[in-house]
Amino acid sequence: MIRIDIATLFPDMCEAFLSESIIGRARKAGAVELNCHNIRSYALDKHRRVDDKPFGGGTGMVMQAQPIYDCVKAIEETLPEGMKPRLIYMSPQGRTLTQSIVKELAAEESLILLCGHYEGVDARVLEELAFEEISVGDYVVTGGELPALMLADAVCRLQPGVLPNEDAYSDESHFDGLLEYPQYTRPEEWRGRRVPEILLSGHHENIDKWRRGKSLEVTREKRPDLLINREIGKINNNG
Repeated sequence: MIRIDIATLFPDMCEAFLSESIIGRARKAGAVELNCHNIRSYALDKHRRVDDKPFGGGTGMVMQAQPIYDCVKAIEETLPEGMKPRLIYMSPQGRTLTQSIVKELAAEESLILLCGHYEGVDARVLEELAFEEISVGDYVVTGGELPALMLADAVCRLQPGVLPNEDAYSDESHFDGLLEYPQYTRPEEWRGRRVPEILLSGHHENIDKWRRGKSLEVTREKRPDLLINREIGKINNNG
């Protein structure tokens, strides 16, 4: 079972998301352990201040190193003996999160996710604690909470007991480098559009072949870069 701790200024926001739907049920069932920690609890002044003006000038505020450091250290003290967490700062400067990275992180015992805010965090705490940086895309949002929740969700759903079985995620987009085939449900006809007959045939081998072909077709049409990257990966793996 993986343990994920989120260090944030908005723990209630994170708790609301992590308590709902599939992840919420998995959390209650003990398939994953998810904890949210308020960085403000580790501020030293009476106003629980965690930010200050950046040296060198500029707009906005920067999160201070000390509350972040103390928060992370406090989290580490609650970990079982011998468990070493992987520290991740959600940052637009990090490597872009992919399904391959998700699978890599899902194999870890413990993740500590740091959510930045304002203009970011004091770089010294990132260096001191050896945070790695991960981005959810080449854009900027107001804080690291949404990216952290996206990462946590993606990692948790690969854990045993979270989804009904492995097929629930292994057939999805990006798991094997391809996009998912089209999905359909009742009714069989809607506004003149019928469900492909092969899906109504009950012939599972033919359905699997159709779905595989459609995955390739959809990927070629929507994300041809994935096919190129997939072929490059095969060449590299073959030496």
